[in-house]
Amino acid sequence: MALGGLVGQFLASSNGTRCVRAELMVASLSAVSCADEVQEEGAEGAGCRDDAAALRLKEVAMAAILVAGVLGVGLPLVGRKRRAMRTDSAAFLAAKAFAAGVILATGFVHMLHDAGTALSSPCLPAVPWRRFPVPGFVAMAAALATLVLDFLATRFYEAKHRDEAARVKAAAAAALVATTSSASDEDITVLTVDAEDERKAPLLQTHCHGHGHGHSHSHGHELVQVVGSEAEVSAHVRSIVVSQILEMGIVSHSVIIGLSLGVSRSPCTIRPLVAALAFHQFFEGFALGGCIAQAQFKNLSAILMASFFAITTPAGIAAGAGLTTFYNPNSPRALVVEGILDSVSAGILIYMSLVDLIAADFLGGKMTGSLRQQVVAYIALFLGALSMSSLAIWA
Repeated sequence: MALGGLVGQFLASSNGTRCVRAELMVASLSAVSCADEVQEEGAEGAGCRDDAAALRLKEVAMAAILVAGVLGVGLPLVGRKRRAMRTDSAAFLAAKAFAAGVILATGFVHMLHDAGTALSSPCLPAVPWRRFPVPGFVAMAAALATLVLDFLATRFYEAKHRDEAARVKAAAAAALVATTSSASDEDITVLTVDAEDERKAPLLQTHCHGHGHGHSHSHGHELVQVVGSEAEVSAHVRSIVVSQILEMGIVSHSVIIGLSLGVSRSPCTIRPLVAALAFHQFFEGFALGGCIAQAQFKNLSAILMASFFAITTPAGIAAGAGLTTFYNPNSPRALVVEGILDSVSAGILIYMSLVDLIAADFLGGKMTGSLRQQVVAYIALFLGALSMSSLAIWA
């Protein structure tokens, strides 16, 4: 009897636990408007609900953010052949440092704060949303996942380039053997050129040019081999990986920002966001465009990456505007989704800004100029972080 009673109590407690978990899940994923959120929104935006005016502001925001994004990401790509905007110039490093500060503040001050606000809402159950620091935990997990992805992508591209180098060396050896078999040593010139020019990808390339001896004079044979050092290849690989992961992080939170602005029906909410988001989009675009320029992508790839970045936030705004008829931003489900995605974006942006932008430039070999250049870069970094942080007062 005693054993049966214990079993019954255990089953009852298990069923009770499952019921509690189910209730918490249902409460967290409910699509019904939360009274507290509706009341708070009504108190903050009383007399400021105007769908027509909000739609006009959304159109202005889409145009302004699109122009800012195109200018930001396009400047480093168009100006990389000009001396003042080359990727090793002092002006470029200072501008990139300012953009890195903007991205760092976006992760810490804006995205992480917004995630905490959404997930600490009284509309959500206390467990787990308010009893556990979910935003910080999710941001940490996203940063660690980005680290793993960064590592795997770097190894993949390094292996790919090693295989390409091995094929080029084999082709060069075969061409050299074929050349020596048909000509004397005096007719062969072997040129080895170190690919230090930043405009060339630091990969191994081989070109063999041979001329026959049927003419009355001999042209000889020439073997030209362009060799990149191991460090140059590694730096090129890192630039490729950084540009792709940075675009992933920026695009993910740009979609969230666009949707949040798009579903708003309050001109009072949208108006201050237009200038803030245009400023934010310009300097994020500059940081991304600088990484794409350093990665030395082909023109088509660079244009596709830049275009994808530029249209993401305007597309998010358009999608949000279309969802206003059936999307409920005050529901627990919307709060959970927004909080989780904001946390993920914060983790990615914080990792990328600290590790792949700030540490790579300030602790690597790029900050080797004069003391004045280094001081200017640090000042630009702090100004970028402070300026983006100050925008949190209005947006």
